[in-house]
Amino acid sequence: MRIEKKSIVSEMRSQLDASPFILLTDYKGMKVEQFTELRRQLRGVGAELHVVKNRFFRQVTTERGWKRLEEDLEGFTAVVYGKKDVTETAKVLVKFKTDVKVPSIKAGMLGATYLTAESIADLAELPSQKVLQGILVGTLAAPMSRLVGVMTQKLSSLVYVLRAIEEKKRA
Repeated sequence: MRIEKKSIVSEMRSQLDASPFILLTDYKGMKVEQFTELRRQLRGVGAELHVVKNRFFRQVTTERGWKRLEEDLEGFTAVVYGKKDVTETAKVLVKFKTDVKVPSIKAGMLGATYLTAESIADLAELPSQKVLQGILVGTLAAPMSRLVGVMTQKLSSLVYVLRAIEEKKRA
């Protein structure tokens, strides 16, 4: 393989290493303006869209043992890499596909888990990572806040009883 091609494959490897997920799309039928707009929207959620040659990307997937993903490397392939939240990226892709009718979502990988197009659509329906973290914190904090409320109530009841006793002794 020529040095230029090795460099391209090496860059793909480094992008995969830096990203917790990748999503494959088929960009056939997209106009340049649509492609540019999709890239802009993905950039807003911390993701990037790159057109790749299937045989170069197949080398990287073979090295990683992603056999199921290799089957999806047909036709026109663009790869979405991200460093942030996969749900936000999936939301952008699904919304763009709904509005513009392209690109079609092929598959993806979330860590070592293979994602079908349907599972990516399901990811898009999930709340974002920050919302899920907020729900978790609220769930963990609820028993503690209830305990504080009960203790405060018991403490204030004790104060009321002591005041009543003090007023009774004065009278």
